[in-house]
Amino acid sequence: SFAYFTIKDRMPQILTRVIDTLHRHKNEFFEEHGEKGVEAEKRAISFLSKLRNELQTDKPVTPLEDELPDAALWNQYLDYQRNLSNGNGEPSWFQSPWLYVECYMYRRIHAALAHNPPIDNFDVFKEGKAQNFFESQEAVIALCTYFQELLKTIKDLDEKQLQEELFKLLQVSLWGNKCDLSFSAGEDSSQKSSPLQSLEHMIPYILVNDMEKIWSLMVNAKKRNTEKSNVRVDIILDNAGFELVSDLVLADFLLSSKLADEVHFHGKSIPWYVSDTTKHDFNWTIKQLQSANHKWMSRCGINWEGNLKKGVWVYHDHMFWTLPHDFSSMAEVAPDLYADLQKSDLLLFKGDLNYRKLTGDRKWEYTVPFHQALNKFHPAPLCSLRTLKSDTQVGLKPGQGEQIQASETEWMVSGKYGVVQFDAAL
Repeated sequence: SFAYFTIKDRMPQILTRVIDTLHRHKNEFFEEHGEKGVEAEKRAISFLSKLRNELQTDKPVTPLEDELPDAALWNQYLDYQRNLSNGNGEPSWFQSPWLYVECYMYRRIHAALAHNPPIDNFDVFKEGKAQNFFESQEAVIALCTYFQELLKTIKDLDEKQLQEELFKLLQVSLWGNKCDLSFSAGEDSSQKSSPLQSLEHMIPYILVNDMEKIWSLMVNAKKRNTEKSNVRVDIILDNAGFELVSDLVLADFLLSSKLADEVHFHGKSIPWYVSDTTKHDFNWTIKQLQSANHKWMSRCGINWEGNLKKGVWVYHDHMFWTLPHDFSSMAEVAPDLYADLQKSDLLLFKGDLNYRKLTGDRKWEYTVPFHQALNKFHPAPLCSLRTLKSDTQVGLKPGQGEQIQASETEWMVSGKYGVVQFDAAL
């Protein structure tokens, strides 16, 4: 299975890259922290080398030994996995759910640094994320330029034209999800050309296309809310780099078109899945755009900084997003987060990991309804914007999956196909 390939090959590669990154920063640690920095680097590397060995030799998964706030929840989850194994011994790297051990690896990478001050705040994935951003410059410029030109006429657009623009920017955000560094084990995955050019040609690759449902939801929310409160959209972010820029453009469009009054972003509280967005990445990206020597890029950055200052954009991170739990247990494990999401008019979940957690990462029949696979996770109307990079997919028409499978065996993991999949939460 793809899960086996990931654990056997991709995850050890990612650990090797992390170790290599720490090696390369040895001088920097010395300059900043003296011998203490070098000692911390050695300890972190030794911890990670041991972790890589445990993974490759299928050792049992061990409880976390750190004092970080989420450690107790992780260790309870390990007990839950032990109970699931029906007394078949300890959960181990190759004998456990893929989603669990993959999340567990990233949590252990975090522990390797968190345990070892003074380098405990070092993001081992930061360079890759920055590189992805810079290598996607052309696409970022094209998108910012398109958007700033659109803003000049946005007030004059009729409903049909607004709908077309929303659909375009939803698709850019969808295909932006191809730029995923954990998927390529950290190899280059930047967006080289303008994504706007190829949207028409990509439509056939959207297997579930619920954009019409999003449009009618937004229009109705607007009508409902004219008297009272604001229309709120939440974007649960995935990758930094080009994908994040595509999400920010979409968020700005929602405000500028008056389809929404506020947008809340949810990122990761620790470095995660190589290229996932943290608060630092979020702020850094806006700063990079602001200081760019391209007028439309910098205009975007300046406007977005303004949105944050005005409070019409709000960034949140919550420990729950970096736990191994499916979203169906959010109400129980993180009731505060669940209650916050319930205030939203629309939740947009970006990317593959969010999709896996929405659907419990099971090997569903392709035709199982999305609503059913969500397993009672319905805080608000929600939509998944995701390119397929793991073998879980629901909500397809009868025969649709089998038909693609007949000609493309890798269709579920290649990133070539996508879904804009909606659930009304009723």
